[in-house]
Amino acid sequence: MSSNRRHLANAIRALAMDSVQKANSGHPGAPMGMADIAEVLWNDYMQHNPSNPKWADRDRFVLSNGHGSMLIYSLLHLTGYDLGIADLKQFRQLHSRTPGHPEYGYAPGVETTTGPLGQGITNGVGMALAEKTLAAQFNKPGHSIVDHNTYVFLGDGCLMEGISHEACSLAGTLGLGKLIAFWDDNGISIDGNVEGWFTDDTAGRFEAYGWQVIRNVDGHSADEIKAAIEAAKAETGKPTMVCCKTVIGFGSPNKGGTHNCHGAALGDEEIALVRKELNWKYPPFEIPDDVYAGWDNKEAGQAAESDWDARFEAYAAEFPTEAAELKRRLNNERTADWDAGMDAFIAEVDAKGETIASRKASQNTIAALAKLTPELLGGSADLAGSNLTLWPDAKPVTNHDDGNYVNYGVREFGMTAMLNGISLHGGFVSYGATF
Repeated sequence: MSSNRRHLANAIRALAMDSVQKANSGHPGAPMGMADIAEVLWNDYMQHNPSNPKWADRDRFVLSNGHGSMLIYSLLHLTGYDLGIADLKQFRQLHSRTPGHPEYGYAPGVETTTGPLGQGITNGVGMALAEKTLAAQFNKPGHSIVDHNTYVFLGDGCLMEGISHEACSLAGTLGLGKLIAFWDDNGISIDGNVEGWFTDDTAGRFEAYGWQVIRNVDGHSADEIKAAIEAAKAETGKPTMVCCKTVIGFGSPNKGGTHNCHGAALGDEEIALVRKELNWKYPPFEIPDDVYAGWDNKEAGQAAESDWDARFEAYAAEFPTEAAELKRRLNNERTADWDAGMDAFIAEVDAKGETIASRKASQNTIAALAKLTPELLGGSADLAGSNLTLWPDAKPVTNHDDGNYVNYGVREFGMTAMLNGISLHGGFVSYGATF
């Protein structure tokens, strides 16, 4: 890895260990271990605008191993989001913008709440499904208005949790080719070496799901990381799992590679040794100007959004109806006839005065809503015949066909977290059902 890239990545390591040390609580190991992967992804590939965290066509980034929250906080701070050093110094403090696990709505750029392991990757599957479905509904020849990736960092814990199995299985079936996950394969969890309790053939499992799997990537080699991302982006028909071999707590002479840096502060003596090992000559929370300059994405992010704005104007000129509809959806506005349509439906129900099962009443309501809400994206966990979630005009989403109904299969837990991802992505009103 080039010295400049490593120097930029070391800023993450320094901020992570210093923030955890100040709080005397947290997880420095994952941010230090994944810093090199994050540096390549965010500096060379991520399309985002720190000045407008809600830009519609931004890439989504999800830190599924949310205990390593100082990784995302460091990235947001360094690249120019409204998250200052003062916020990092308040890491894990009551009412701070930098809680111990990323919380949606606290810091700009945090796409979803993560902490319960496996939830983040499952949210990411929902986001990728929303992107693919929205693109199918609105993109036109010569106009790729919806065109972004969902990137997920995840660890061994996420892969052990059952919810991730459910969602990743469905992601393969649906061919979510713009979902790219990076597995922090460091062999360590809080209790020690995972070989005592986690011996799955993870790569083989994801291949069986229908994912592209890129094995044995050195998570500290920029060249290998770049090659893996290029291969992931080139495969548009399958989601990709990048298996990154990393050292947890990279740079810590005595605690790196062990569970001792997973869930506890390194301590002042070890931090001093890390600074020496990494040739990081700056005191806690001090980032030199050249490092800020190397990370800053405000100008590039604004240029990317401005380019998209121009492309959207060209799209709107040729497809004004579709452009207006997409803007309505992204602005969370109801259709013009929504109120009148629902009033008419309620009046009709009252006039009939029928006594029917509540699930039949629910189906009738869904059908009425669907006529007035083209962004409705519903689904059931293999129980549509029992909970009556299908409506007459519902069309299933498949690998090769756009629709408005998701057959989740028997995946109740995966369904619930995917719903959060779909909703957080924007452009849809979604529901799920079990029995």
